[in-house]
Amino acid sequence: MERTIVRCAEGHVFSTASFPMQNLGAGRIGPGRLLRCPRCARLRHSVPVAPEKG
Repeated sequence: MERTIVRCAEGHVFSTASFPMQNLGAGRIGPGRLLRCPRCARLRHSVPVAPEKG
């Protein structure tokens, strides 16, 4: 199972096993989703983090 690295609205970075509706694309509904952040334990708007090149 592939994991997705995301950043919540508070700036916490974490991984999730699924990123709901990621195949619909940013053009239709935007890149963010509501996910429960494990650091602040609240539902937060979260967006995928682009992998660093290097």
